[in-house]
Amino acid sequence: MDLLAGPDPVHLPDDAAEVELADGAAPADVVRRHPASPSAWAAFAAAARDAGEDVVTVYAYSRVGYHRSLDLLRRSGWKGHGPVPWEHAPNRGFLRCLALLAESARDIDESDEWQRCSEFLRSSSPTAYDLLLG
Repeated sequence: MDLLAGPDPVHLPDDAAEVELADGAAPADVVRRHPASPSAWAAFAAAARDAGEDVVTVYAYSRVGYHRSLDLLRRSGWKGHGPVPWEHAPNRGFLRCLALLAESARDIDESDEWQRCSEFLRSSSPTAYDLLLG
C-alpha cells in the first residue's frame, strides 16, 4: 500500500442531461427535467453569461450547480479532495460549474471565492483549469 499516493480519481456517472443538451434542448428546460445535473446547471449558467444576463444570475446558477456537483461527487466516493479528471466526460459538468463560479465570483469582486474556486479547479483537474480559466 502506497501511503503517499493520493486518492484515486473520481469518475462521475453518465449524465442524462448531456444527451438533451447535445440535441439542442434549452438549458432552462433541461434543468427543470434534471435538477441534480451538474451539466444542466453549467449549461444554464453559461447560457445566462452568453446572453449578457446580470453576473449575479450567472453566479447563482453556477453556485447551485457547484453544490449539486458536490453532492454527486460525495456519492461517487470523493472525500473532499483528489483528482476529478476532465478527460472523463461526465466530470465536465462539475468542472464547468466550478470554473463559472470562479469567474462570476471574480466579476462581483468576491476575491476570496475566486481564489478558492480557481485553486480548487486547478487541483481537481489541471487540464480543466487550462481550458476553462487559463
